[in-house]
Parts: sequence; structure tokens; C-alpha cells
Amino acid sequence: MVQSRRSTGEAAKLSRGFGWLAALGVVLVLAGLVGLVYTGVATLTSMLLFGWLLLIGGLVGLLHAVQARGTNFFWLGVVVAALNIAAGVVILRRPEAAAEALTMFAALLFLTGGVFRLAGSLVVRGPQFGWTLVQGAFGLLLGILVLVDWPSSSQYVIGTFFSLGLLFDGLGLIATGYGGRRIVGMVSGRLADEEAARGRAHGTRNETGESTAKPVQPE
Repeated sequence: MVQSRRSTGEAAKLSRGFGWLAALGVVLVLAGLVGLVYTGVATLTSMLLFGWLLLIGGLVGLLHAVQARGTNFFWLGVVVAALNIAAGVVILRRPEAAAEALTMFAALLFLTGGVFRLAGSLVVRGPQFGWTLVQGAFGLLLGILVLVDWPSSSQYVIGTFFSLGLLFDGLGLIATGYGGRRIVGMVSGRLADEEAARGRAHGTRNETGESTAKPVQPE
């Protein structure tokens, strides 16, 4: 009985945890949808978040480097922390220019990735030839579209990618939370059924033992 109550309590905690995970997924999905509607605000928000992350990471890295002074890691840690702090300050002061630079970098990545995929699919012609060819063509087209409208495209490209990331992450968390709660419910129901079956079997054995027990007669 005590073990059954403990298992029920643990299952309830797991179910609540998966419920909070699904709730967080809903929040991320809503944030992603809002970001897709207001891509300019999403771009500015993502750049400010990126700048603060670099700044805080640089300060934390600088503290770690100071703690490791006297070792070979000290100067490397100081240099990396200084670069992170400088990049964070620049992004926070000029988020529009940082968005333009990142958009250009993303477009170049799409172009080079698309070209390599196209060339690789045409040369190798493996079992995934068609899918690789489509991926390469899509990356090449996306890079060209971003570059043609640059720097105006920097106002919505980063925000769109950021919002899509939030949207798909939220959908993944919702699916995980819902699936986890369902599995926990199924396991809890099965454990409850097994406990009830053991209780009925135990009660039946007690009744059978009492009714069939006979005193031993001396000869």
C-alpha cells in the first residue's frame, strides 16, 4: 500500500512536470506567432538578446579566467572574454548594423551550402540524390533572395528565423509534454490495475484458506 501511494505520488509529479513543459511550449508557440507577424520587432529583440548573452558570457568568462590565473588558460580566457564583451557592446549599441552583418553572413552560408549540395548531388548521385538536389536548390535560392534585398532584408530575416525557431521548439515541447503525460497516465493506470488484481488475489487466498482449513484429529 505504501509503495502504491509512493508510485502514485511520483506519477503525479511527473505528470505535472510534463504539463509545465507543454505550457512552456504554448508560450513559445505564441511568441513565435507574434514574432512572425512583427518581424521587425523580433529582429531587434533577437539582436538585443544576442548582445546581452555575449556580454554576460564575456563577463563570466573573464571571472573564470581571473580564477585560473597562473595557468596556460589565463590569457586565452582573457582574450575570448574580451572579444565577447566587445561584440556584445557593439551589438547593443548598433543592433541594426549587427542585424545587417548577420543577415549577410546567413545569406553567404545559404549560398555556399546550396552550391556544395548541388555539386555534391550531381557528382555523387547517391540514393538521396533528389532530396539533396532540392535542398541545394532551396538554399541557393534563399541566399540569392536575401542578398538581392540586402540590407532591407536584414529587418525581417533574423526575426523570421528567430520566430520560426521559437515556433518549432514550442511545438516540440507541446508534443513532448502531451506524450509524456499520456505515457505516465497509461503506466499509472496499469500499476493501479495490477495493484487491485494483487489485492483481490490476496483477499481470495485468505477466504479460501479460512474455509478449507480443517483441524487435525488425533488417531
